[in-house]
Amino acid sequence: MNDLIKHKLKLLPDQPGCYLMHNEADEIIYVGKAKSLKNRVRSYFTGEHNEKTKRLVAELVDFEYIVTSSENEALALEMNLIQENQPKYNILLKDNRSYPYLKITKERYPQLKITRKVQEDQAEYFGPYPDIQAAKETKKILDRLYPLRKCGPNEKKPCFYHHLDQCSCPYYFQLDPKEYQKEVQKVRHFLQGDMDPVAERLEQKMNQAAAKQEYEMAAEYRDEWKAILKMKEEQKVTHAEDIDRDIVGYAVRQGKIGIQIFHIRHGKMIQRDMDSFYSIDSVEETVLTYLLQFYQQNLVPKEILVPVSLDIDALQQWIPTTIRVPKRGEKHSFVQLACKNAAKQLQDEWELQDKKIQRQKRGWDQLAEKLHLPFLHRLESIDNSHWQGKDNVSGLVVYIDGRKAPKQYRKFKIKESQGDDYRAMKEVVYRRYSRLQKEGEPLPDLLLVDGGKIQVEAAKEVLKEQLGLYIPVAGMVKDEHHQTRALLYGDPLQEIPLQDAREAFHLLEEIQQEVHRYALHFHQKTRRKSGLQSVLQEIPGVGVKRRQQLLSHFSDLSEMKNASVEDFMQIGIPKNVAHNVYDFFHRKDDKPSKM
Repeated sequence: MNDLIKHKLKLLPDQPGCYLMHNEADEIIYVGKAKSLKNRVRSYFTGEHNEKTKRLVAELVDFEYIVTSSENEALALEMNLIQENQPKYNILLKDNRSYPYLKITKERYPQLKITRKVQEDQAEYFGPYPDIQAAKETKKILDRLYPLRKCGPNEKKPCFYHHLDQCSCPYYFQLDPKEYQKEVQKVRHFLQGDMDPVAERLEQKMNQAAAKQEYEMAAEYRDEWKAILKMKEEQKVTHAEDIDRDIVGYAVRQGKIGIQIFHIRHGKMIQRDMDSFYSIDSVEETVLTYLLQFYQQNLVPKEILVPVSLDIDALQQWIPTTIRVPKRGEKHSFVQLACKNAAKQLQDEWELQDKKIQRQKRGWDQLAEKLHLPFLHRLESIDNSHWQGKDNVSGLVVYIDGRKAPKQYRKFKIKESQGDDYRAMKEVVYRRYSRLQKEGEPLPDLLLVDGGKIQVEAAKEVLKEQLGLYIPVAGMVKDEHHQTRALLYGDPLQEIPLQDAREAFHLLEEIQQEVHRYALHFHQKTRRKSGLQSVLQEIPGVGVKRRQQLLSHFSDLSEMKNASVEDFMQIGIPKNVAHNVYDFFHRKDDKPSKM
């Protein structure tokens, strides 16, 4: 804890409000709310905490706070601040986006559409679906059976989809709106859970196609028919009441929260939402915040059932629907079922993670055994990347006891060996291990290079002859699909097959993909900047120093195009040069070339 934080902790008021925690780069990394700012913020620096909270406190260099008149007002402010700043330690919805819905529009001839935005437009919304693919598959089936409109009112000929039997072109053919609504009603019934008519129709079309020996078409109908039967089978939870409601359950296992939301539409469970995360605040506060975010982005049903431990007054104030805590009967049983599923979800995640760790450990041990290494704790891997000999870079990844250590990854821009893999490898190995040697940092027990004999010999030459280090070096030998199939190792070098060491094979495959991904990503970023730098050389008044100012602030060409003169001046570019930059990116007669 630094002196600034110690001083500010003494000034905290015993009032409700929000607090914002900052890291060294002055980024907001966490936003929280409190009934008492003094007690809540001080609690981060006393007592025992989970790993996530420890990481937050270790990164914290400053905080600020905003006093509110009530805890509910603090809750609303917290939601706005999280949405605005997206702090990395707060619980954020997956991909920070809403779930997809199917929508029947409110028009003379309604359309069936996929949307993520629920609006007050008198349309009918069905969902949510677990992902966009599930929504697309459902729409695809309905489009083939009930060809609702996909074209506009001013078509002068049948549209493209009409020729695929997926649009009835009602405006062009002037269809009777009442007859058209009958097809809309069939779609509506399906989306409300009545799937039998669709399944029967698909089965009929499958049989007709097979009778005509149109076997590919019959196979498509068969797959869609099976998909419908599967959807029916998955609708296990049913209610006698024909009401749209969500059922919320959650569980906790070793500091991790699992949450499940069952979506009941027209008396049937059409889908469930699952998520899991570690929290910093109390479990109940974390679940509350999650639900408020969730219903800001998704359709709110007529009723939400939650466990007794949640503060329904806070939920009720910010979610415009009926929220209940059932304590007995069928509704209570369904809440318990959601909680039971959340607990099972955490158990499965735990067991899968444990299996993954055990598999990695077996692969690690097999690798050490294959190479006759008495000890294997730290492994480093290097891959070079370039494009036609230009923008040559290297990436280095680190694994410790079989697991990735991303914070220890390193990037290298090749200075003197452009286009020469042998010299590039020598340069990177020398720069990396001479520095570790000089600073007394831990050396790897094994170095893997993504390459063949040339790269292995280059690394061994530098380590042994220039640095006097003995670090075992192995090359990852690829097959025709660019996948690691063996290791090149020993003195003299020979191929070490991996067919009888399956776990080691999978571990090496993971390492090879990871180092390739890391090097390639750095190369692409470097190449973009290189191209951008060449563009900036054309602008009057922009020399080396100002190019560096622009490149350090703007990541690509589009960001510069969207910037104003004031934006350029804010990073230290003089006004006249800022105008030159702005004019360069906005002149109409001679636009800069694309990279």
